[in-house]
Amino acid sequence: MTYSAINRRDAVKLAAGGVLAVVAGSCRSSEGPSASRGPDTVATLRDPMHYSSVRSLASAIRDGRVSSVEFVEACLARIDAVNPALNAVVQLRAEEARAEARRADDAVARGEPLGPLHGVPVTIKDSLDTAGMITTGGSMGRAAFVPERDATVVRRVKAAGAILLGKTNTPELTLSFETDNLVYGRTNNPWDVTRTSGGSSGGAAAIVACGGAAFDIGSDYGGSIRLPAHFNGIAGIKPTHGRVPRTGHIFPFGGTHDAFQQLGPLGRHVDDLVLLLPILAGPDNVDPAIVPMPLGEPGAVDLSTLRVGFHVDNGIRTPTPEIQAVVRAAAGVMSEVGARVDESRPDGIEESFALNRQVFGADGRAAVRRLLREAGTTEASIATEGPGLSAIELDQLLADWYGLRSRMHRYLENHDVILSPVNGKPAIPHGATDLPDYSYTMTYNLTGWPGAVVRGGTSPEGLPIGVQVVAAPAREDIALAVAAHLESELGGFEPPPL
Repeated sequence: MTYSAINRRDAVKLAAGGVLAVVAGSCRSSEGPSASRGPDTVATLRDPMHYSSVRSLASAIRDGRVSSVEFVEACLARIDAVNPALNAVVQLRAEEARAEARRADDAVARGEPLGPLHGVPVTIKDSLDTAGMITTGGSMGRAAFVPERDATVVRRVKAAGAILLGKTNTPELTLSFETDNLVYGRTNNPWDVTRTSGGSSGGAAAIVACGGAAFDIGSDYGGSIRLPAHFNGIAGIKPTHGRVPRTGHIFPFGGTHDAFQQLGPLGRHVDDLVLLLPILAGPDNVDPAIVPMPLGEPGAVDLSTLRVGFHVDNGIRTPTPEIQAVVRAAAGVMSEVGARVDESRPDGIEESFALNRQVFGADGRAAVRRLLREAGTTEASIATEGPGLSAIELDQLLADWYGLRSRMHRYLENHDVILSPVNGKPAIPHGATDLPDYSYTMTYNLTGWPGAVVRGGTSPEGLPIGVQVVAAPAREDIALAVAAHLESELGGFEPPPL
């Protein structure tokens, strides 16, 4: 059926207990059917500066309106203020970052050629190798491991001018939806420290939300970029399988479930993702799955021509009424801009959770044991044993997997975009993980499609609610264009109380 727009400016009255949940943020008028560029059209700094977008910061540093030293100091001050409550940043290189910021400012003064991220401070998830700096991947076997080379994505952002401040916490081998490990312990949520920041990019999302870094780079194996973006109220994107090299990541390319794992940026604003993704993307001649697929410009997408499908229930787990209301509000935004919107979901999506779990467990956790051996330990906080599959069972599973991918792909004949919940709940209390809640992200690791997350509302508890925007393979431009427009209409990022 065709979906008619709702008035998102009104509070959404929910039947459950008469609760009122207001869609977050002010509503701004659309400038037409093309993608909104969000808060960065004029590249202005926010007040306070540490909540500014990456583009506005880089522009201000290049123009001499603010120094790299000033912004590095602002981020270090935020880390000092919030990290005791969060435990998000687990390694810090403050003096080295200050020295690099001074050199960056000197380069500006001399009129040298500058990269697109010149002088902008970044933190990096501790699952990604950083040359000369401890990279544990959350494993005791790597508690003192210092890589000789940067991961490809780290090397690329440094080459673009970014300054590394430190490393952010991750669960062991990135294999949990809660950020906790034997090396550094647990990361908390800046909206409520009794709740999880999510995983596996929980440390990254928490510190970016608090203004302790301009951006971070996450990895997504079942929702590990998108879930923390939802729980912490920021933006993130899992790119298409084959877009961004995973070289130098603790859980590398290869294996039965290679298509699951993608790397992508986390930022406060959708425009951060628009700026960062082209810097990260493209073959490195090491990760064999990466291909030079075209990457379109989100600003060139005509939103009025899009065919948008949305669902508020995937047939696996029904989300909270507030989350359903926010997704419906997002669908209304797209209907108002002229897109064709219908409430539907891909065929077979209700089977995707069970199949995802089967594919993940097909090797009997052999990959986990291998990575622990390579790290030099048998001590682990995650499961290391599983039943595995026989050759006949594995063959049938792979046939079922690709059969489901084919069935779901047919949905894209008549749809350009899928809007859905990110999770069944907003940020949950520590230890309360219920895996079917996470099926909304896991589905698109199974298919390899790109998915962005942008904040679209607030729960009755005052927690962020994200919207997942999924597009066809290689169409991150469409996902980001839609996410940017939703951000402009529904409010997007808001600073947490911490």
